[in-house]
Amino acid sequence: MYVLIGGAGLVGLTLAQKLVELGHTIAVIDIDPTACRYVREQVGAMAFEGSAVSTEVLLEAGIRKADSLASVLRSDALNLAMVTLAKHYGVSHILTRMRHPDFAEPLRIAGANHIVSTVELAVSTMVNAIEYPQVKSMMHFEQGQIEVLKLSIPNSCYVANRSVAEIAQDSQFPSGSLIIGYQPHPHDDLMIPNGSTVIKPGSTLLIVTKPGSLHQVINFIEGCK
Repeated sequence: MYVLIGGAGLVGLTLAQKLVELGHTIAVIDIDPTACRYVREQVGAMAFEGSAVSTEVLLEAGIRKADSLASVLRSDALNLAMVTLAKHYGVSHILTRMRHPDFAEPLRIAGANHIVSTVELAVSTMVNAIEYPQVKSMMHFEQGQIEVLKLSIPNSCYVANRSVAEIAQDSQFPSGSLIIGYQPHPHDDLMIPNGSTVIKPGSTLLIVTKPGSLHQVINFIEGCK
């Protein structure tokens, strides 16, 4: 996959590195010649020096053949401009970072398929870590409308030694929630459970739910009354 990244800051460089490791062809655009040199020499990606909202630079970087584009520039206004140009040149998959929520709707209208609010994501992650320290990690999808949480199962847990079918049929299990992953032991691979899968103490569950049901899910899993 050919991915074009606008911005060689910390996020842009880290994203480029991860995508290169996954085998994608990456091109980064940045006005800083030192950053571009770092991309070429240390990241192993292509780098184009210049403005990421310059049509000349975008065409040189191959925007017409890009499968995906990620705009992680220093301001929302620049990201909006890059998203608009990416849509104009026919990029089908456009991602962007957003700092201020006022730009959410303009970015969507401009053509962004995925908008990552860095401030909201950081705050939400910290709040959840404070409120729910037992949750190993949490992912947000569809602008926060869906959450996937990774939860350890202690020995005294309410769902321990019960099957997925039993758990799903329990009237106290929050509606709209679903167990989508099961890891028997920390060193085992994550598996997709079926109804007969028995949840063992010391295992880990991956559960998809709605934000409003998060507390109910945790209370149910742990057996809080």
